[in-house]
Amino acid sequence: QVQLVESGGGLVQAGGSLRLSCAASGRSFSAYAMGWFRQAPGKEREFVAAISRLGISTYYGDFVKGRFTISRDNAKNTVYLQMNSLKPEDTAVYYCAARLGPPLTTTAYDYWGQGTQVTVSP
Repeated sequence: QVQLVESGGGLVQAGGSLRLSCAASGRSFSAYAMGWFRQAPGKEREFVAAISRLGISTYYGDFVKGRFTISRDNAKNTVYLQMNSLKPEDTAVYYCAARLGPPLTTTAYDYWGQGTQVTVSP
């Protein structure tokens, strides 16, 4: 069992940056691939980024285009999402997720956090 708690969301102007964190409780954090997803009002949950268990491999949604970076610190049981050059269309609730096995770009993850709101003003 893994509990995930996101933090770091907020209101930022277009072109600004935010760093989201996702703290995991429970054992064997390094056994889990981690992902970030987002969901805007009226839209489906969308893949943002994912990282393998040891942080060797990373994957990004097409819209990221080099603006976001996913990383993890297994000693701190935490995964991060650094977001730069934010745009109003990045406004959404951002969720982190965990799964045993390889990282996926679909929502087939085993555990989800409650989400953190990111709002980007024009």
